[in-house]
Amino acid sequence: MATRTRAQFRRPTVSAALIFSLPKLGFYFFRRWPIISLIILGALLFFGIFAGAVSPYDPIKQDLRLRNAPPRFQDQAFYDEKSPDKRYLLGGDHVGRDVFSRIVHGARISLVLTSVALATGIVVGVALGLVSGYFGGLVDEIIMRLVDVWFALPFLLLAMVSVIVFGASFNLVLGLLALLAWSGFVRNVRAEVLSLKERDYVAIAKVAGAPYSRIIMRHLLPGVFNTVLVIASLRVGNLILAEASLSFVGAGIPSPTPAWGVMISEAREYVQTAWWTIVYPGIAILLVVMSLNFLGDWMRDRFDPRLRQID
Repeated sequence: MATRTRAQFRRPTVSAALIFSLPKLGFYFFRRWPIISLIILGALLFFGIFAGAVSPYDPIKQDLRLRNAPPRFQDQAFYDEKSPDKRYLLGGDHVGRDVFSRIVHGARISLVLTSVALATGIVVGVALGLVSGYFGGLVDEIIMRLVDVWFALPFLLLAMVSVIVFGASFNLVLGLLALLAWSGFVRNVRAEVLSLKERDYVAIAKVAGAPYSRIIMRHLLPGVFNTVLVIASLRVGNLILAEASLSFVGAGIPSPTPAWGVMISEAREYVQTAWWTIVYPGIAILLVVMSLNFLGDWMRDRFDPRLRQID
C-alpha cells in the first residue's frame, strides 16, 4: 500500500480556509441583517423624495409618436426613426408617456399614501388597543365587537361605493387606507396590554395613585412599542397592495396621476403588444412588498425573544 508524504497531510493555509468560509459568512451576514430589503426600500425612499430630479421626462405629458414605444435597450432603431430627441429607458405606454418616469413618481404617491395612512392607523389602533386591554369589561367588549364588525365588512365593496358617492380622489384613497390600517393594531396591542397590566410595576403605579393616563402612557405604551413596530413594517406592504388593488379596479387614484396600480390597470389591454407597460410597475410592487415583508420578519425575529432565530 502506497504511503502518503507529509506534504499530502498538510493543513490548508489561512487564505484557503478563508475562501471556503466566505459563502458561510455571506449567508450569515445576509441572514442577520436585511441588506437587500434595506437597499430596495432606500431606493423607494430616494425616488419618492427626489422624483422630480430623477425622472427624465414629465410623467403626465403625452407624445403619440412614442405610443407603446419599446424599451430603449430592446429597439434602438425605433427611436432613431420615430423620435430622435426622446429615448425612454423602459418604454412608453399607450399614450406615449415614459414608463420609467411614471414608476419613479408612483413611488412618491405610494410613499405619501402609506406614510399618512399608517401614521393614522398606528395612532387610532394603538390607542384603542391600550384602552381595551387596560380597562376591560364593557369598554373592551365594545371595542372588540367594533373590530369584528370592521373585519367582516367587504373593504373593496366599501371602497367602490365610496367612489360612487364621493368620486375618485387622492384624499378619498388616503381615508380608505387609513380605515384599513388601524384594525391590524388593536388586537395585538390589546393582547400585550392584558399581560403587561398584571406586572408589578403597574400595580405599584396604581397603589401610588398614578392616574389612568399616566399608567397607559408611561408604563404600558413603551411595553408594546416593539409589537407596534413589527406590525407597522408588515402593514406597509399590505397598504401598498391595497392602493394598487383600488387603482386597478378604478376605485383608487384617478388617472393620469402616475400611481403603480393605475399604470397596471391602463396597461391591461396592451399586455400582448406592450408587455413592458404592465411588467415593470408589477416588478416595482413585487420588490417593495417583498422587501417590507422580509424586513418585518427580521424585526419580529429580532425583537420578540419567543421567536428569536438570529443570534
